[in-house]
Amino acid sequence: MSENTKNQRMVRLLPGLALCLLVIWSGIYGADLIGAALGAAGLLPEGGKSPVSGIFVAILVGIIIRNTVGLPEIFISGVGFSVKYALRAGIILLGLRLSLTEALTLGAWGMPLIIACITVGISVTLFFTKLFGQSNRLGALIANGTGICGVTAIMATAPVIRAKENEISYAIANITVFGLLGMLFYPYLAHFFFADEPIKAGLFLGTAIHDTAQVTGAALMYEQMYGSTLALDVATITKLTRNLFIIAVIPLIAYLFFRSEGQDGNPMPKWYKLFPFFILGFLLLSFLRTVGDATLASGGQAFGIFSASGWEEFYSFWSSFGSTYMLGLAMAGVGLSTNLKIFRGMGLKPFYIGLIAAISVGAVSLLLISLFGDLVQLAY
Repeated sequence: MSENTKNQRMVRLLPGLALCLLVIWSGIYGADLIGAALGAAGLLPEGGKSPVSGIFVAILVGIIIRNTVGLPEIFISGVGFSVKYALRAGIILLGLRLSLTEALTLGAWGMPLIIACITVGISVTLFFTKLFGQSNRLGALIANGTGICGVTAIMATAPVIRAKENEISYAIANITVFGLLGMLFYPYLAHFFFADEPIKAGLFLGTAIHDTAQVTGAALMYEQMYGSTLALDVATITKLTRNLFIIAVIPLIAYLFFRSEGQDGNPMPKWYKLFPFFILGFLLLSFLRTVGDATLASGGQAFGIFSASGWEEFYSFWSSFGSTYMLGLAMAGVGLSTNLKIFRGMGLKPFYIGLIAAISVGAVSLLLISLFGDLVQLAY
């Protein structure tokens, strides 16, 4: 790519990125205004935090903008870049907040819960797809989107099972509406059930919400409202672990679909085309944090360069930059990308399937975490 082409691409991204920044700043300011108004009305104790987070308000502001004045073409590239690449960059930088041992321990101990939720999401979706007489293709798309990683899983599955355009749109609409509702309200539900147990709250957010962006948004809201960094870390690791199952589940869903249809399937995508490689970036920075901590403990300087305070300042700055700016940009982009017109003409039966699947996954997650979540906390 020539230097001129790169510059032109950057220029195309700037308006959308600037709009996302404006939306996230308005969200933070709006949340503070709400808190101040409630405080003035005597509904909050003096000095109390706003009951809504800046992320929550920013997403709503983005949705309102997209569905009233619309999103002109000049902003689309930058908004799309924020949702896709700023989200991944933010998640990768979060790796600096945890040692590799902590990350792998939480991922391993959360694995049974993740498998249970994926199994329930897929099984319930396929069962009600058949019960309501909907197409197996639509059921397969909603099942993967609910069980694994939202829109990414839908788009990876669609060409394999030769899904029709309206089926893809219906499935994405399902994931969007129920994932968005989960993102906005599950942080409150998580705090209601697990107020003093951030690991359990993070496990719930990481397993009960569909899309990676939606999980991240919910966990950021939880962190902002209840001051729990650990809940954000656990939710992120849980979701990244869950995303890995895309490699195994998409071929399984495709096999079940073509067996029921009695057709030969399309060739499966290569495994590396399904693998979410940004997970490796998260683990790499966790490894960097681990080595830095180890060299600091053994030699008094991290990597022979940073003092204890300098090393803490380094990883705190970059992890905070990821969670505040990169993920903030991504969440503003989520709101600006939510076009409610996609729901027009959507039949009620696919909506019911998505609703039942979402409730089932959330209920199983709550139940299993309540019963066995203490084991993960003890391991951590």
